[in-house]
Amino acid sequence: MTAQSSEPSPRPAPSGGLRASHDDREVVVEQLRDAAAEGRIDLDELDARLEQALKSRTHAELAVLTADLPKPQATEDRSPLVLRGGMFGASRGPGRWEVPRRVIAHGGVGGVKIDFTRVECRHKEVAVEAFGETSGVTIVLPDGWAADTSGMDPGVGGLKDETTSDRLPGTPLIRLTGSGGSGGVVIRHPDQRERRKLRSNPAQG
Repeated sequence: MTAQSSEPSPRPAPSGGLRASHDDREVVVEQLRDAAAEGRIDLDELDARLEQALKSRTHAELAVLTADLPKPQATEDRSPLVLRGGMFGASRGPGRWEVPRRVIAHGGVGGVKIDFTRVECRHKEVAVEAFGETSGVTIVLPDGWAADTSGMDPGVGGLKDETTSDRLPGTPLIRLTGSGGSGGVVIRHPDQRERRKLRSNPAQG
C-alpha cells in the first residue's frame, strides 16, 4: 500500500476570497477617482477608500469599496495607454487616436512625446502619469485644453508647464502626476513648427 499524505488537500477559495493582484487594485483605484471627479464621493472619503484599496488583499475587500458606485462603462476605459521611451524613444500622435482615461509615460533613455492635438476624447478628465527618467516626457495639448499639474513632482529635471488656463467648455482636463526624474517633463501647446504642420495638413488622420 502506498502511504497517503497526512496534509489536507487545499480547498478552492470562494470567488470573493481570491487574492487581488496589483492590476485588480489599480482598477478599483481608478473607479474611485472617477467617482470623486463625478461628485459621488468627497475627497476625504476618496482618501480613505484609496488607502483601503491599496491595502486590500482579496477581491471581496475590494468589492466593498465600490459596492455603492456604478459599474464602469467598458473594459477598454480601464486599460491605460503605456508608452516607454526605451533606447529609441516612443510617441503617440499627431494623428487621430482615441484617448483612454489614463495614460502612462516612461521617458527612459529615448524620451516620450504625447501629442493630443488631433485626438478623439470622450472623457471629462484624463489622468496622465509622466516619469521623465533619463530623457524626459513632452506632452502637447490643443489650444483650449487645460492641465492640472499640482500633483506632479518636478524631480531633478523639473516640470515646465507652458499651458494656459483658458479652458474651453467641453474640453477635457489633463490631470498630470508623476515625477520629472533627471530628464524633466514639459507640457505645452503646439509650437510654431507644429502649428504650421497642422495648418498644412488640416485633414490629417
